[in-house]
Amino acid sequence: MSRSARLVRSAAPWALALTLALTACDGGGAQDDTGSAGAGDPYFPKAGNGGYDVRHYALNLAYDPAGRRLSGTARITARATQPLSAFDLDLQGMEVEKVTVEGGPARFSRDGQELTVRPEDRLDEGETFEVTVRYAGRPETVTDPDGSKEGWLRTEDGALALGEPTGSMAWFPGNHHPSDKASYDIAVTVPKGLTAVSNGELTTERTTGGRTTYTWHTAEPVSSHVATLAVGRYDVTRSTTEDGLPVYVATDPTQTAAARTSLARLPEIMEWAEYNFGPYPFSSTGAIVERPDDAGYALETQNRPVFPGAPDSGLLVHEIAHQWFGNSVTPRTWQDMWLNEGFATYAEWLWREDEGGTTAEETFKALYTHGEDTYEDLWSFPPAKQPSAAHVSDEPVYQRGAMVVHKLRQTLGDDAFYDLVQGWTATHRHGNADTDDFTEYVEQQAPEKDFEPIWRDWLYGEGKPERP
Repeated sequence: MSRSARLVRSAAPWALALTLALTACDGGGAQDDTGSAGAGDPYFPKAGNGGYDVRHYALNLAYDPAGRRLSGTARITARATQPLSAFDLDLQGMEVEKVTVEGGPARFSRDGQELTVRPEDRLDEGETFEVTVRYAGRPETVTDPDGSKEGWLRTEDGALALGEPTGSMAWFPGNHHPSDKASYDIAVTVPKGLTAVSNGELTTERTTGGRTTYTWHTAEPVSSHVATLAVGRYDVTRSTTEDGLPVYVATDPTQTAAARTSLARLPEIMEWAEYNFGPYPFSSTGAIVERPDDAGYALETQNRPVFPGAPDSGLLVHEIAHQWFGNSVTPRTWQDMWLNEGFATYAEWLWREDEGGTTAEETFKALYTHGEDTYEDLWSFPPAKQPSAAHVSDEPVYQRGAMVVHKLRQTLGDDAFYDLVQGWTATHRHGNADTDDFTEYVEQQAPEKDFEPIWRDWLYGEGKPERP
């Protein structure tokens, strides 16, 4: 909120001198030092917040499935990117009991998903600070613009937290936009007999007084939309790949037998993906397999994707590919979603080709010729220009996104194409990138090629291109 000075019609000389002195002290006049309530996303304007950059989340949670009650303390370490007398966190539902900044009490207020925090002392630009939020309640299920469910989902024996695009605000306060990634420590206490699974590596598991606390650590940056928490009864297997990478798989007991064959190929798929996309960007891998009705869709949650029932190898490849495309190289805004889904879908095409099935060229031609028979909205909008938030995950983003990637492969040839892909994942490893970053990178890597027809007809063009 801007502060404006009152205009005094006839000021005494001493008053004018005082006004000039105060103006000099505050650097040229009053300024707005409240962080914005939103990160400026074109489709989700309330998502995220301005004025600070989160470095680390330390979440201490306890969940009671019988009472469906979650209680938590979130310690958020952040750096102010401007002077701050107030800033916002995203938190939908839940009751906030107490907020502190740098150990001192802070005033706070609520307005929808915005939790506005007012510290006792203004934070300076560049200052690193810690805000602690104590909260509790029944976490909400969030309905997306496209009608899908995310946030906190009740399951048969516990709960599942999924966050794409904005659902993580249902279970912890934060800066919930992909442009602000952070490391995580998540400690979750649940009744004995249940397991709590999250991202990263399990560092401790301790049972006391009929309750078990699981502590998970993720050192690499995570966008909150791919943070997860799964509570329930699971069959857990721990192993390592040939390269020594820890593998942690949690499977609902009703799905264990069906998932055994496909999950056994996880190390093989990891090796294949590294060969094609570059070094794996994280320090562990795995999967969470729920019952089909618990979520109804798979999600590329970091380190261990979530699956609704036993995945086939194509779906497993898709979600593992997202660890490079979406989780490590994360979109700057949700308009850049095709950079996630186009590459992950194309990974499926490559896997089928390498397995001796349909080649990527055959898949491309079939999609161009008959794709609307399967995906009736295939040509309804270009992959990099979705009409609204309700369409960020529609088929043009996936299928036409993959067609853009294939056109690049056709133009470059295989050797240059794979060099390009691996260079892209290395250049933006653990960072954010948008569509302009990608097109500029492609043109810089192969300045002798003409990519304008691909951008014009396939990436941004309306309708079906005239020729494949």
